[in-house]
Amino acid sequence: MNTAVETQNQNRQTQQNQQTQQGQQRQTQPRQSQPAPQNGRGYVIPAANIAATDDEYIVELEMPGVNKEGLEVTVEGNELTIIGRRHLDIPDGELCYCETPQADFRRVFELGPDVDTSKITAEMRQGILTLRLPKSEKAKPNQIEVKVA
Repeated sequence: MNTAVETQNQNRQTQQNQQTQQGQQRQTQPRQSQPAPQNGRGYVIPAANIAATDDEYIVELEMPGVNKEGLEVTVEGNELTIIGRRHLDIPDGELCYCETPQADFRRVFELGPDVDTSKITAEMRQGILTLRLPKSEKAKPNQIEVKVA
């Protein structure tokens, strides 16, 4: 009985070790979204948060290392495309270890018909890009006044 319990415990420990190793491998791999562009660097999908109010959608994207000059935000049809080209300072000497992917950021969102694309604004602050996507007047809730007869 003790050998059966010991074998089960060993099997559980082996499974846990394998899961831990797989999790560590997943964490160190960059999230690739596109093949390498002409500059050969590739793209990484930036993390995003999206909130909605009655008047607008607010999209926040994490884009460390990107400044205003390296940012490109475009709307074509119903697609919002964000590209962030970052400037990475690589220290002098031989690079022995690097966890920062040598890639730019790219993310594409499909916009609904309720977004007024002509009034979208963008602001970059401390590596966080904040986009404000106003809702069109047709999409906003309309209060109807009730008259007493």
